[in-house]
Amino acid sequence: MNGSEKERCVLLGEYVAAHRATVRCAAKEFGISKSTVHKDLTERLPKISPQLFISVKEVLEENKRERHIRGGIATKHKYEQQFKKAVK
Repeated sequence: MNGSEKERCVLLGEYVAAHRATVRCAAKEFGISKSTVHKDLTERLPKISPQLFISVKEVLEENKRERHIRGGIATKHKYEQQFKKAVK
């Protein structure tokens, strides 16, 4: 692992911890794939910065617990928008 990968891991970790961001949001913000973000946060970060990993892990677990709720809200919003278009 080179220096830029280490820096990226720490930057991603700090971003996720500070913004309580999802993997998808972090990937979009940094312009990299979700797979890369997930690998950096779950495999590389614990070796580089164990303290930061603890706080990132809490956010990732919280996001995992809430993802079914987010999916339901997105689906509800989708059908509300379709209904509004159909009524017009």
